[in-house]
Amino acid sequence: MVFSSHLFCFYFLPLALAVYYALPWRLKNLGLVGLSYLFYGWANPAFVLVMLFSTGVDYVCGLTLAGHRPWDRDPVRKLEGNRRSRRQRLALAVSIVTNLSLLGFFKYFNFGVDSLDTMLATMARLGWAPADLGFDSVLRVTLPLGISFYTFQSMSYTLDVYRGRSAALRDPIDFACFVSMFPQLVAGPILRFNEVAEQLRQRTHSLSQSARGFAFFALGMAKKVLLANPCGKIADTTFDAASVSLVDAWYGVCAYAFQIYFDFSGYSDMAIGLGLLLGFHFPKNFDSPYRSQSITEFWRRWHMSLSRWLRDYLYIPLGGNRRGKTRTYVNLAVVMLLGGLWHGAAWTFVIWGAMHGLLLAAERLRGGEAATAHLPRLLRIALTFVLVLVSWVFFRAPNLEVALAYLGSMAGIGEPQPQAALLGGLIYQPYYLLTFTIAALVTWAAPQTWDVCRHLSWPKAWGCLVLFWVALVAMETQGYNPFIYFIF
Repeated sequence: MVFSSHLFCFYFLPLALAVYYALPWRLKNLGLVGLSYLFYGWANPAFVLVMLFSTGVDYVCGLTLAGHRPWDRDPVRKLEGNRRSRRQRLALAVSIVTNLSLLGFFKYFNFGVDSLDTMLATMARLGWAPADLGFDSVLRVTLPLGISFYTFQSMSYTLDVYRGRSAALRDPIDFACFVSMFPQLVAGPILRFNEVAEQLRQRTHSLSQSARGFAFFALGMAKKVLLANPCGKIADTTFDAASVSLVDAWYGVCAYAFQIYFDFSGYSDMAIGLGLLLGFHFPKNFDSPYRSQSITEFWRRWHMSLSRWLRDYLYIPLGGNRRGKTRTYVNLAVVMLLGGLWHGAAWTFVIWGAMHGLLLAAERLRGGEAATAHLPRLLRIALTFVLVLVSWVFFRAPNLEVALAYLGSMAGIGEPQPQAALLGGLIYQPYYLLTFTIAALVTWAAPQTWDVCRHLSWPKAWGCLVLFWVALVAMETQGYNPFIYFIF
C-alpha cells in the first residue's frame, strides 16, 4: 500500500485517524502498532513476521544492554561511562548481526544467485563447467518492502542504548510502535531512536499541528502525483528505448532526476505530515539538494536521515577523518560503496556508490571544496547537477550494459538508429514539456515544503487544499503511479 493510492487516501487513512483519535492515551501506541501491521502486511502478511522477528530480537537486546528483564518494574536508566561488559557487547553484536543478516539475505540473495549464474555461464562457454549448471529458475526470495529502512531504524535503538544516549524501552508496545510506525515504515525518513524516544511516551495533539500535517501531506502528494509521475514516464520511455539521441538522452536523465527527487521527497513530506497528524515530529529529509554547489553539499541535502545514519553509525566508528588523510579517503569510499549497496543489489548501484565516494574523496583532498569552487555560484550548481545526472544513469539503468550505452548517447558517441526520431513524439508532448518545466521551476525557484508549512496562513491552507484535490483527481486518472524507494 502506498500513500498515493485510492485505497490509502479514501479508506485506510480515514480509518486510521478515526481509530487513533478515538482510543484513550494508554492505548494509542497499541492501536498505532495494529494499524501499522495492517498497512505493512496488506501486500504480503508474511512480511510482518520478518519485522516482528527483528523487533523482538532488538527489544530483548535493548533490555539486556540495560541489565533489565521484561518483567522488571524499576525504572530503566541510561548506561553511563564507556566500559561495557561482555554480555552487553554480545547483546549489541546479536542485534547488529541479526538485522544485517536479515537485510543481507532478503536483499542480496537474488543478486548472489544472478552473479553466480553469470560466472557459471561464462565458465560453461569456456568449457570449464556443464552448460546446464545454474540456479536462476530454482532459488529466489521475495524482498520484504522497506526492509532497508526498518532494519537501520531498529539497529539505531540498540546502538543508542549501548552508547548511553537513550534508555531502553521496557514496554514492548512502545518499541514495536517505534519500529513499525506506518507513516515512515517503508520509505523513511529513517528515524533514530533518540529523536522520538520521548514522543513515544508523551506527545501533544493540536489543531494547528494537524493543519501543518495536512499541508505537508497535500504538498507531498502534489509533488508525487503531479510532478514525479509524469517525469517518470519521460524517463522510462527514454531509458527503455533501443536508441537515443544526444538531446533525448539528457532530457530523459533530467526527467529521471526530477522523478526520483519529487517521488522520494514527496513521500517524505507525506510521512512528516502523517507524523504530525499522529503527534510525532519527524526530521527533515530533503533540503533542495539540486541547489548544491558540490557533491559534499549534495549529501548534506539529499536523503538527510540516511546521510546522518551512515555518518554516525558507520563513518565515525570507522575512524572518520581522525586517522589521517589516507584513512579518511578509504572510509569515505567504504561508506559510499555500502550506501550504494544499501540502495540496491546490483553492480550499477555499486558503481553509483563508488562514483560518489570518489567525488567526495576528491573534494576532501581539496580541503572540502569542489574543483569548481572558483566559478560563479550558478555555474557551480549546474556542474554539480551534471555530475549527479551522470551518476543517476547507473542508479536508473537496469544493468551495466544499458548504463554504458546511455552514457554513450549522452556523450554523443555513435549515430542513433533511424527509429530514435520517433521517440520525440512520445516524450515531447505538451503535457510532458509543461510538467518538466514546472518541475525545474519548483526545484530551483520555489520555496521548500518545510518553509511553506512552517507558518501556515489561510491562503497557504487553501492553496494546499486545491493542490491536494487536483492531485487526487490526477491520481484517479493516471495509469502510471510507481514509487521508486518502495522496493528498498
